[in-house]
Amino acid sequence: MGQNNALGASHNVETDFGSIRIADEVVGVIAGLAATEVEGVAGMSGGIAGGIAEMLGRKNLAKGVKVEVGEKETAIDLHTIVHYGVRIPDVALQIQQRVKDAVERMTGLRVVEVNVHVQGVAFAGEEDETPRVR
Repeated sequence: MGQNNALGASHNVETDFGSIRIADEVVGVIAGLAATEVEGVAGMSGGIAGGIAEMLGRKNLAKGVKVEVGEKETAIDLHTIVHYGVRIPDVALQIQQRVKDAVERMTGLRVVEVNVHVQGVAFAGEEDETPRVR
């Protein structure tokens, strides 16, 4: 699934009054914010560099999300970091449900897929520390 960005990629809706355009990045931000609101999610992941998952701050929510948007449907991939001790399948299911509900409610798009990729585990107090080489 390719990562789209706001450079020309958007969802268009024609109305009697004109058109409404929703940038793909907006869908990504909605999905990222909805995912981070789930209990057990430490944050979004920007990828794995050197074997360590890089956690992104709240300003970079769309960067941990890849969206594919069609005329009426969207598919979403989320790269997350979860807190140590949570039951990952339960957290992932909650992420899928919350993201689907938020994106459909806010954009009118039908969400056909929400794929959750857990790329790391955060331990207590680790969110504020910089990763150390081991």
